Amino acid sequence: MLFVCPKCKKKLNIEQTRAVCPLGHSYDKCRAGYYNLLLSNKSSSHGDNRAMVDARKAFLSMGYYEPLARAVARAVADRTSHVPRVLDAGAGEGYYTDILERTLLLRDGESNVSAFDISKDAVREIAKKNPRISLAVAGSYDMPVEDGSVDALINVFSPLALSESTRVLAEGGIFVMAIPGEEHLFELKSAIYDTPYKNVVADTDLAGLRLVSDEELRYNMPLVGDEIRALFAMTPYAYRTSPENASRIYSLDRLDTSAHFRLLVYEKC
Repeated sequence: MLFVCPKCKKKLNIEQTRAVCPLGHSYDKCRAGYYNLLLSNKSSSHGDNRAMVDARKAFLSMGYYEPLARAVARAVADRTSHVPRVLDAGAGEGYYTDILERTLLLRDGESNVSAFDISKDAVREIAKKNPRISLAVAGSYDMPVEDGSVDALINVFSPLALSESTRVLAEGGIFVMAIPGEEHLFELKSAIYDTPYKNVVADTDLAGLRLVSDEELRYNMPLVGDEIRALFAMTPYAYRTSPENASRIYSLDRLDTSAHFRLLVYEKC
């Protein structure tokens, strides 16, 4: 397990039902199989609620984002040696983490994958999905992870805490980040809004990291009925759209919409 004590940053000794650091800070292992390492005074937000997690789980289980998940796993497997120390920062309900861990397990016969999210509901889903993944409730802006201890860090649609990301990466370690491309879900937005807009892709230059790969994934998703509503429910648009505009989505029987991702791979300088 990659996690350290969030209070003193010293290594945690794992006992049967708790983790304890040399200074005596103790963290119970929750029944679901994770440790809560989020210091309550560090954040006023506790991430996605149960409804948000369920919406994302419902759509991702349909397999429409599997090409992205396979690409993330391939990027890590192609650039790491035997049993790398892998961390998923802001893992959500663990869809991408699970596929990555299973890919490395198949390659190496064992794995060393850890993941955290600020949402307890999300972390519980990862625990149900894959008990081999070491789990914690924690935040990206104060990762309970030792300096230079991670060989491969992944971030899929999560907030980027750049200084923390470079801190935990080992020299020569890789950072794999997936972000929406300009035309991602453009047809979905066209169905909601009178004046749809393309996504703004931020500058890909990151201090302390060298970009080694920039891959675009584009394909069409032919959605029908409940698939359309499941996609809408897992996006931020569901919480930013007026009931009147949302009703346009609920009335659709079919929607062909674009999947457009950018998969960026960096190496720590």
